[in-house]
Amino acid sequence: MRQAPISEGVDIVVGLARLRIVREYENLMQAAGMSPGVVMTSTLAVLPLLDDRRPALLARVAGKSLATAIVRSGALCGYRCIELPATLPFLSPQALLDEIVPLGAYYQDSWHESIGLVRLSGFGGRFEEFATVLERELNCPVGSLLTTAEDEGRLPSDVRPLADRELDALVGWSLNRGA
Repeated sequence: MRQAPISEGVDIVVGLARLRIVREYENLMQAAGMSPGVVMTSTLAVLPLLDDRRPALLARVAGKSLATAIVRSGALCGYRCIELPATLPFLSPQALLDEIVPLGAYYQDSWHESIGLVRLSGFGGRFEEFATVLERELNCPVGSLLTTAEDEGRLPSDVRPLADRELDALVGWSLNRGA
């Protein structure tokens, strides 16, 4: 995917996956009577839910995985996916912060500006606990990815059932498909 460069030239986002993993997803779709078209990470699928008029950092937890992405004006400026030391019920806000700060520092060094907002996904009942720490440390507003997108009027009524079930990747993919 081509996107706006930091300075001159061309910047390209490339996603790589093992063929056997992609085939697993394709086989699941075919078994359900569907024809697969695009296989992408769920975190990249949710990016259309971000308001990226200013640098937006997404932190998305699923099991022991943390994916972080920074988007600005339609460009993916940073992406990182790591395995956390614990699942969410046992994860400390400081441990999460320790994993988010490197991507924020990379962004600030490369693009010469600070993160403007943070959106969280997958935090469930611990959202407030993590949001409070991140807001204080990163000095910017922190909100829930789906709730904020809905509050800002960026969720069409046809994706509401997906949002109600907290299926943010499907909501984001639906928004991306219309673009």
